[in-house]
Amino acid sequence: MSYSANVARATAENPHFRAVLHTGAKSQLVVMNLPAGEDVGEETHPHIEQILYFQSGTGTAVLDGVETPVGPGDVVFVAPGVRHNFRNTGTEPLRLFTVYVPPNHIDGRIHPTKADAIADVEDEEFGEAVR
Repeated sequence: MSYSANVARATAENPHFRAVLHTGAKSQLVVMNLPAGEDVGEETHPHIEQILYFQSGTGTAVLDGVETPVGPGDVVFVAPGVRHNFRNTGTEPLRLFTVYVPPNHIDGRIHPTKADAIADVEDEEFGEAVR
């Protein structure tokens, strides 16, 4: 279950809102591309830690209501139970990769748009069942 890739290139070339690159036994690597004005959507993961690395663009991280600007090189650690959202506040795509521990999405799942992600009930149920 090992995996090797150039994550900077994968993040830069990802055209999708969300794409799962690899799922291991205990963690998951996902790339995201938020168009200008888009957000991830407010959420809380009761049993998941999430680490996000912002590669390009500008945005805002909102953790339990506290807003912090994010941009290239920034990392945000989201502890289990923290209400969070990430917004693109710039004019260019906000590109990032994130690691979930444990996995939060169905392996290999691609959501071209945020609307596709919202409509994917099976993937949402998978994330909600994580313990």
